[in-house]
Amino acid sequence: MEKIAVFPGSFDPFTIGHESVLQRALPLFDKVIVMLGVNNTKKTLFSVEKRKQMIEDLFDSEPGVEVQIHDGLTIDFCRKVNATHILRGLRTSADFEYERAIAQVNKKMYNNIETIFLLTLPEHTPVNSSIVRDILNHNGDISIFIPKNLDIKKYMGNEND
Repeated sequence: MEKIAVFPGSFDPFTIGHESVLQRALPLFDKVIVMLGVNNTKKTLFSVEKRKQMIEDLFDSEPGVEVQIHDGLTIDFCRKVNATHILRGLRTSADFEYERAIAQVNKKMYNNIETIFLLTLPEHTPVNSSIVRDILNHNGDISIFIPKNLDIKKYMGNEND
């Protein structure tokens, strides 16, 4: 059986923490599908299409990575793609408590799924997309918080991002 992990999130934008978790997960799975969740109540900086392109561009030479957009429950997406695992990164103990509850509900809803938690590297613990967006919105330099190969200006546009 192919080991397929779903790495769900909004990834607005994709940070060095996300990149690290994904890179470290690749040897563990046959395929990792980055699932861009659509959350209409969340104000995003980048359109979901631009976020998808951003991640695809970063991992274009990695055949084990796919990027897909999904509007609905993560567990329904997992069923659709025959995922065996959900991949989540943990920065803090508060993250763990939140993610543990979701993992237990997902397991109840779909017994064939296991959630795998990877701890972020210590230097990535304070990095999250909300902080990076705030820095970017105030014209600050986010280069140390995003992957080195990510040219964020390429994805910034005038069309309601």
